[in-house]
Amino acid sequence: MSPQQRADFVAQTLERLYPETPIPLQHHSPYTLLVAVVLSAQCTDARVNTVTPQLFALADTPEKMGQLSVEQIRQIIYPCGLSPRKSQAIAQLSDILSKQYGGQVPQNFEDLEALPGVGHKTASVVMSQAFGVPAFPVDTHIHRLAQRWQLSNGKNVVQTERDLKALFPEPIWNKLHLQMIFFGREYCPARGHYPEKCPICSVVGINGMPH
Repeated sequence: MSPQQRADFVAQTLERLYPETPIPLQHHSPYTLLVAVVLSAQCTDARVNTVTPQLFALADTPEKMGQLSVEQIRQIIYPCGLSPRKSQAIAQLSDILSKQYGGQVPQNFEDLEALPGVGHKTASVVMSQAFGVPAFPVDTHIHRLAQRWQLSNGKNVVQTERDLKALFPEPIWNKLHLQMIFFGREYCPARGHYPEKCPICSVVGINGMPH
């Protein structure tokens, strides 16, 4: 199989298995999605979803978040890990959104990535899931799958993102990113993975075991 043939098979398989792609992080606005994605760094979506209801009950806008102290935020988000850094970032980005953007989340990569605690992957999630702008957020799980399926030999997520964007049509990027996450969790985990039972690896092979 060529990389393009593998990519086409991956897209067809994922669309068959996951025709619907609900966003895993609970939110009700671009701002609450942004905060949830910041919290999800090195933390599971499930854990984030146990923390955000309490946080958003107190503050679900930048202005309301600005009324909380960094320590109040930290105590609520503590279960997500890295709470000192994340609470500082949430307080700072909320202050910037309030003062510079009228409480609105900017709808472009440059301004998003300039916010504290917001990298390219976080900005990509917000742009794709909150605003519908084509993006291909690559986290460690998607990076792993792309290498495992021989869709990229990228040594970093930047190269992997470039390779995936070249293989898949732009209109499906936003949905495909979520489909890959769901598939990785259900069929293709980092550990305890059985290639012969995996609907994709059993066909395309995995890196080092080409079919």
